[in-house]
Amino acid sequence: MDPSGIKIEDFNYPLPDNRIAKYPLAQRDQSKLLFLKNGEMNEQKFSDIPDLLPHNSLLLFNETRVIQARLLFKKSTGAHIEIFCLEPIEPVNDFQLAFQQKPPIVWKCLVGNARRWKSGRLETILQINQQQVRLFAEQTERLPDAFLITFSWEPATISFADILESSGLTPLPPYLHREAETSDKTRYQTIYARLNGSVAAPTAGLHFTETILNRLDEKGIGRDKLILHVGAGTFKPVSAETIGQHEMHTEQIRISIDTLKHLYTADEKYIIPVGTTSMRSLESLYWMALRLELNLTHPFSVSQWDPYQLEIPGDFTPQRALEIIIKKLEAEKTNELKGETQLMIVPGYTFRFARGLITNFHQPKSTLLLLVSALIGDSWKEIYDFALKNNFRFLSYGDSCLFLP
Repeated sequence: MDPSGIKIEDFNYPLPDNRIAKYPLAQRDQSKLLFLKNGEMNEQKFSDIPDLLPHNSLLLFNETRVIQARLLFKKSTGAHIEIFCLEPIEPVNDFQLAFQQKPPIVWKCLVGNARRWKSGRLETILQINQQQVRLFAEQTERLPDAFLITFSWEPATISFADILESSGLTPLPPYLHREAETSDKTRYQTIYARLNGSVAAPTAGLHFTETILNRLDEKGIGRDKLILHVGAGTFKPVSAETIGQHEMHTEQIRISIDTLKHLYTADEKYIIPVGTTSMRSLESLYWMALRLELNLTHPFSVSQWDPYQLEIPGDFTPQRALEIIIKKLEAEKTNELKGETQLMIVPGYTFRFARGLITNFHQPKSTLLLLVSALIGDSWKEIYDFALKNNFRFLSYGDSCLFLP
């Protein structure tokens, strides 16, 4: 199929600002849950979810951790400059390694008030672990959509992870129209977040509490984990008229061989990703395996058009795909898949692993809404209309959905 002609306007809907949740609920699991099963929908509480999931479910959680990605500087002229750290470039582009590098380091960044900073080195004084740290920033290169910024600091014994964690601000989505507060450091983070690397939260996971996780275990509902570091492009509305004109963002994935083996033996289970990031990671496995099978370059790097352009052998099942990846990792004596995905899931996509989805309500004209439509069809319009009429809260800090089509 060729999805390039899909019109973005067909995935628009009216979203008044007062329906966007500016703050999270005091109790994570008390959010509303829109439950869709076999075409029928009703309103529940998120705390009901252990009783609503099929008994043979396997939930897949994204354990990425949001970094405090926004750094503030003040020029000698008094101008305030904000540098939003998106992803590491040099000397390494792996998040975990990048956080431990000695200065200088180069990151791809957005720059707020960039017109006031044409050149020169910015400097700010930080207090980290009762120690004074001088942080410097210089423009290395201007990209079409961002900047390359070189950071250095004294003393060099401090890690960049420490600098961000102690002095950075939470990268709240711009549609919240408010400054980050201290409470966001905790609430804009899942309780199971483990590895630093995201500049936006995998928001479907924000509703889970230890109580919910314990109840899932008591009911015998399976759980496993992966990592997709969420980039700023995830929540960006599509500006092109058709999806064929839109370039999907690329995000880093890490999945352990134990998780892959669990998925391989879970053939009869109801695999349900927690969030669109887990969904895209899970489905990317099929296309990585196919790239391996077809001897394509960069097999662990999925293009947005792979599902719609690659020739699929008739016997290439999801089981076969997992088998290929597991054998590849074992042959290379590595226990973790490291890759990246640009996968775009739009109406017409055939899901290879996922049989349901836990997710929030998404922005109009976003690739996330197209993903939802790919899973549940045009009924997304009826669902979103119901949610708007019944006071559901929308977007990152809003309410949730459980789709079992």
